[in-house]
Amino acid sequence: MKITEGYMPYLGYQTYYRIVGESRDGKNPLVLLHGGPGSTHNYFELLDALAEEGRALIMYDQLGCGRSATGFHPELWNMETWKGELEALRQYLGLDRIHLLGQSFGGMLALAYVCDEHPKGVESLILSSTLPSSALWAREQHRMIRLMPERMQEAIRTAEETGNYGTSEYEEANREFMRRHCAPDVTPDSPECVRREKGEGREAYMTAWGPNEFTPLGNLKDFEYRDQLGEIQIPSLIISGVNDLCTPLVAKAMYDAIPDARWELFENSRHMPFLEENGKYLRVVSAWMEEQEAKK
Repeated sequence: MKITEGYMPYLGYQTYYRIVGESRDGKNPLVLLHGGPGSTHNYFELLDALAEEGRALIMYDQLGCGRSATGFHPELWNMETWKGELEALRQYLGLDRIHLLGQSFGGMLALAYVCDEHPKGVESLILSSTLPSSALWAREQHRMIRLMPERMQEAIRTAEETGNYGTSEYEEANREFMRRHCAPDVTPDSPECVRREKGEGREAYMTAWGPNEFTPLGNLKDFEYRDQLGEIQIPSLIISGVNDLCTPLVAKAMYDAIPDARWELFENSRHMPFLEENGKYLRVVSAWMEEQEAKK
């Protein structure tokens, strides 16, 4: 399977991209927006099999992380930077007609991109374990924290009250929360792309979001698109896991508001159904894209 790697100049830096396969027979490429902000494209390599169907996959490391690291530039870590980068990549690679999949923060980016920029050529939208509202997300995370052992609840409360997120008690509680709702621990048996060392963009995460998944303090703390979801005219598929950070309530907020949206709930998954139920995820996403193209 053909794999093409390269770099796109952007804002004086370099954005790394990876293209898997080639599109043919009228199949539009799938552009993948990873989470974080500050994660990398690595885990999306679990979707490479989609390219075997004659469809190109385009994934990239958003500016500030992975192979698109920049060094210390907190002024860059905002939605305008990442929306501009996505549009620039489409122009650079000639991606006129695409399917767009955003996971976690990548879904926030996808929502902001389609709602604010009204781009042409987005054939369908796949919102995977993401959110339309930081306030709703934070409330749901704190609801799930109340299901944890009391000592862990107390450690999180103390950290949020004092701003000290460096205690061993807090770190233990946060690890347990993420183990329950984000992903399993990485082990030698985990897929290579998950185990691979990566340059996480911690500065981007802290500046744009905050110290953890449940305390948005950064410049995305007021991210709020619930009132704009009804304006989305792009066919939209929502994906989430039963034990996801994207709780069923968060997913339903998108499903109820986006016209004619579809929602696929993965029974045995947390925040990464493409890892924990990979075969089903591949089938669902492939069938969705094929269905949308058959309507044209």
